[in-house]
Amino acid sequence: MAETGISAQQVKELRTKTGVGMMDCKKALAECGGDMDKAVRLLREKGLATAKKRQEKTADQGVIEAYLHIGQQIGSMVEINCETDFVARNAEFGELAHQVALHVAALKPQYLDRDSVPEETVASEKEIYRARCEVEGKPEKVWDRIISGMLDKYFQDVCLLEQPFVKDPSKTVADLINEAAAKMGEKIEVRRFIRYQVGEELE
Repeated sequence: MAETGISAQQVKELRTKTGVGMMDCKKALAECGGDMDKAVRLLREKGLATAKKRQEKTADQGVIEAYLHIGQQIGSMVEINCETDFVARNAEFGELAHQVALHVAALKPQYLDRDSVPEETVASEKEIYRARCEVEGKPEKVWDRIISGMLDKYFQDVCLLEQPFVKDPSKTVADLINEAAAKMGEKIEVRRFIRYQVGEELE
């Protein structure tokens, strides 16, 4: 590897960070002039592009993971799907399911994604934001832009996949899932989840 100026240690470090093969790591480092951060970003972008291509695949394998918070006052269950039983039995896939279940217990999402939010709920939120714009005296020509921004913030608060991941707010739960899909080479998706808290009112 001396001819590229890339050391075996650099390649090993990048492989540890990304889980990508040695040759791809070497190529990425060479392409990025040995810059580790740029190489990581490049491989993630390539991996995520591959993961997007896999969205048409069927994910009908997977696991159901349960999480109980200390004191057993809060608990959650999630179903995470993948394409093959081989990946479903992988320790990394199990850890991913555990992290998502922990996140559900911690941040109390109400919906999986914005498509899961009932239309009447979205309409109600829009009316609240419109009334707020009026009360605050915002120019009417910018109401739609303001309402759109407030609605995005609402989705980030209540939708699991759009919430900042509890252990690393620099990425969303969707980012966490997509990174795992890129690393494992399969379509991965959260199918459903539920959260319980002792004493909460029943619907």
